[in-house]
Amino acid sequence: MKNSSNDSKLRPLLFPRFHPAVAERVVPVPAANSSEMENELQKPIEPPVETHGLVAEKKHSAMLERLSILHQSRLQQSAARRSAVDSSSPSFESIQSFLVLFGNAKRSVEGDLHQCRALAASNSDAKSQIKLELDRISAAISDMEKLVAEQSYFLPPYEVRSSLDVIGELKEMVESASAELAPRKKFSFKNKASSKMGTGVLAEMAVDNRVSNAAKLHFVPSDSPGFRNKQNQVLVKRFRVSESEGEFSVTDLDSCDVYLKGRLRALFIHRLKNCRIFTGPVLGSILMEEVTGCLFMLSSHQIRIHQARNCDFYLRVRSRPIVEDCSGVRFAPYRLFYQGIDKDLSDSGLEEETGNWANVDDFRWLRALQSPNWSLISEEEFLDVQDVSELEEKIDEKQLCLE
Repeated sequence: MKNSSNDSKLRPLLFPRFHPAVAERVVPVPAANSSEMENELQKPIEPPVETHGLVAEKKHSAMLERLSILHQSRLQQSAARRSAVDSSSPSFESIQSFLVLFGNAKRSVEGDLHQCRALAASNSDAKSQIKLELDRISAAISDMEKLVAEQSYFLPPYEVRSSLDVIGELKEMVESASAELAPRKKFSFKNKASSKMGTGVLAEMAVDNRVSNAAKLHFVPSDSPGFRNKQNQVLVKRFRVSESEGEFSVTDLDSCDVYLKGRLRALFIHRLKNCRIFTGPVLGSILMEEVTGCLFMLSSHQIRIHQARNCDFYLRVRSRPIVEDCSGVRFAPYRLFYQGIDKDLSDSGLEEETGNWANVDDFRWLRALQSPNWSLISEEEFLDVQDVSELEEKIDEKQLCLE
């Protein structure tokens, strides 16, 4: 029993960590060791080497998700901007608005032609009235053609071609009605325009329409004054004030220089080779067809060029020049001078340089890219200003042909 008592007294000393009183004293003592343990716990745990690929994959997925969200946000902002632009755009720059305007004009022309036929059937003495009505219809078709040319920059290629086909059909309908209901020997608007409209607006629109019809039917009027069937000559024409309402033709020339001074209403150019053509202002339109290796200095409200090959054009024009079936044609600003040209240009509404010589519409190239059929002449290649004031004195009389 004594040994047992001694063993019980010695047990706490031999095994202090199991004694409750000693344990209370031992636990809080090692403060330094606890701090080290906390520091160890706060250190980031390095992932095992085999998990690095998984972490990188997660980061890549997160980056792709952020990029996708950013892309969607940009698409939404872009759509919102387009919507705002569409809602604030002028009505004439809307495809739907163009189709409505063009469709209304087409139906109006067809209705007017129907009325002309009805009038001719009911009144055999209404020929003069029918003539005026057909002239007005022709002017309306010309306006439709101008509308297509002016709006072609935003219209789809199909709509441009379809609209031009409609215009061609309407022109043929007018030509047919004119031949059937009001046949005439000679085409002239000068007297009727001056008697009905002092401003000459109707005459200009009618002659412009005749230019358009010539483009469609591929002919040059044989009854207009002009230079024809010449070779190796210098041809000079001075237009008097009384002739400013007339038209002029330059056809079937080879290796000729042509100088047209003064103002005229319309100009037809057809089948030229290796020629140089210099003209004063044309109040209406210039129609050109089948020209090769030529130089042109022209000023006009409108110009249409068909089947030109390797030609240079120095232009001042109110609307965008139109080319079709052309190749190797180049453009630069107008550089002609003669005594009185400033007044001629001013009286014709062409005193301002619009820069449209560089804004060419190729009706055979309806893509957004630059047409390969035309280009601009570099400034280094510009010809000097051509002064033709004293032209007659500088030319050999054997070559000179005055009209």
